[in-house]
Amino acid sequence: MKNAKNSLWNFIIPLGLVLILSNCGDQREKPKDPKPITVETPKNIITLKQADALYANYSKFRSPIIVQYETKERAPSEAFEVARFVDFDYQELKDYIAYVDQEAERAGVKKVTKLRMYFANYPSEDLLSDGKKVIHKRQNSIFLTPTMAFKNGDYSFYIGDNGKPKLIIDWKSEQLKISETSSKQSNQASVAPNFFTSNFSNGQSLIYNRGNSGPPPHTEF
Repeated sequence: MKNAKNSLWNFIIPLGLVLILSNCGDQREKPKDPKPITVETPKNIITLKQADALYANYSKFRSPIIVQYETKERAPSEAFEVARFVDFDYQELKDYIAYVDQEAERAGVKKVTKLRMYFANYPSEDLLSDGKKVIHKRQNSIFLTPTMAFKNGDYSFYIGDNGKPKLIIDWKSEQLKISETSSKQSNQASVAPNFFTSNFSNGQSLIYNRGNSGPPPHTEF
């Protein structure tokens, strides 16, 4: 009889402990979901009215001059419509920024200080030097380049063959010297380098281009 009671208690006691522990576990405070990060409104956000006014200024003071030049001076026989915007795929632009951060960190850049946008203009040729088709001949565009702090300013950079950051301004100076030497030797070459036919040698460029451009959608501005 004692053995039967002992066996019963041997069963009841562990079962009770399990129930007590499980109840204690249920009473524990569950971890709360992390609060979403709130991003403050950037200080450089402008209003719709301000954007519309800026766009109107371009329409009044820039577009007519471009049309006049393109249709009377550059290529009178070809139709031309002024590009009014350049856009990039949102995710691809995020990927580009992530790539810049990655390469800059690998190269030992302490901080990417700015993302500089240069105004540009596509050539009238059918193809670029890499063989890709020129979609918007003679149209204005932009290209982006990251900058790093150097001395008392911010300078665009690329990654040199040694894996270290190099300043584009130094590369440009070298290209001008090469062009000047070539000009003296051939008496034909231009002093300014041709960026559509010469390769960006001796390193990895971080310059981003080939966005979509064109006249604005009729529903905007």
